Amino acid sequence: MDDASSNHPRSPFLWRDRVWTAIVGCFLLLALFDYDQLIPTLQFSASALLGTAPFILFAITAVGVLKASGAETMIAKAFVGSELRMIVFAALLGGLSPFCSCEVIPFIAALLSLGIPLSAVMAFWLASPLMDPAMFLITSGTLGWDFAVAKAMAAIAIGVFGGLTSMALSGSLLLQNPLRVTPTQSGCCGGQTPFQGQPRWLFWRISERRNTFITTVSSNGVFLFKWLSLAYVLEALMLHYMPADWIAGALGGDSLGTIALAALVGVPAYLNGYAAIPLVDAMLTQGMSPGAAMSFIIAGGVTCIPAAVAVWALVKPKVFIAYLVYAAIGAVCAGITWQAISL
Repeated sequence: MDDASSNHPRSPFLWRDRVWTAIVGCFLLLALFDYDQLIPTLQFSASALLGTAPFILFAITAVGVLKASGAETMIAKAFVGSELRMIVFAALLGGLSPFCSCEVIPFIAALLSLGIPLSAVMAFWLASPLMDPAMFLITSGTLGWDFAVAKAMAAIAIGVFGGLTSMALSGSLLLQNPLRVTPTQSGCCGGQTPFQGQPRWLFWRISERRNTFITTVSSNGVFLFKWLSLAYVLEALMLHYMPADWIAGALGGDSLGTIALAALVGVPAYLNGYAAIPLVDAMLTQGMSPGAAMSFIIAGGVTCIPAAVAVWALVKPKVFIAYLVYAAIGAVCAGITWQAISL
């Protein structure tokens, strides 16, 4: 999983959490400067959260089962056989795995140290932050099943593209000796060590696995609730205060330049993989083109801070730059393709 399973440090005071602080700050500013908009914003946000609640509940339960049963261990089976097979299966599993960006650090480090080709690792790394079970469900509930399926297919395609390109460049100096001598561990999640061995589907019979399920569900629930709360507040404010012709003028066209601009904007504007979904929904309402929306959400997903830090922590700068280039090219191509399909 991209971010939702991160074990972020929790403060006993809500105001020390930047997300809750931002939410409270938005409502305080409304109360001070536009009181008439305070209640409508609250009602919009609450209604959107209630509408998304079934998807959130199903998603966090599914991820809890995957974690507690140890189904993550099946991911390692992708990295066997020919290099081409590894690339394809690694891209497929990258989009299905419940790993957060930081939890893959020891997993990827082990693969690289064991001599698994960088091409297969790159395929997994590119696809992993773009889609996971929870992300798919929430995307489909907000942006529609067609957008969610298209994004999932784009994630796999970008993973395969990055893997094949890395395989083609494997003999060059650019991608030789990719791993840092001493990988830097990211602090974005404390992370439980995944269970080893075969999955135990009857996990509730084992106390340790029951605890993992409860911890995973609760932490993911809190994480998604606070980020989506902020996202829906921002969506309400965007719909009310941002003129539709601004969005339509900047990102409403179907040209290559518009789609490339959306990818460029997506990098610094991306809050979080889950929080971005309602924001894209708002921008589509305001006139953003479908292709620009796809480009924005993919570029930001691959280059968001947790995903980028996870890559930077393990590989040398030249490989990190290759990762960013793959992401940019993939985002623009996905945007062009989705724009053509949506016409």
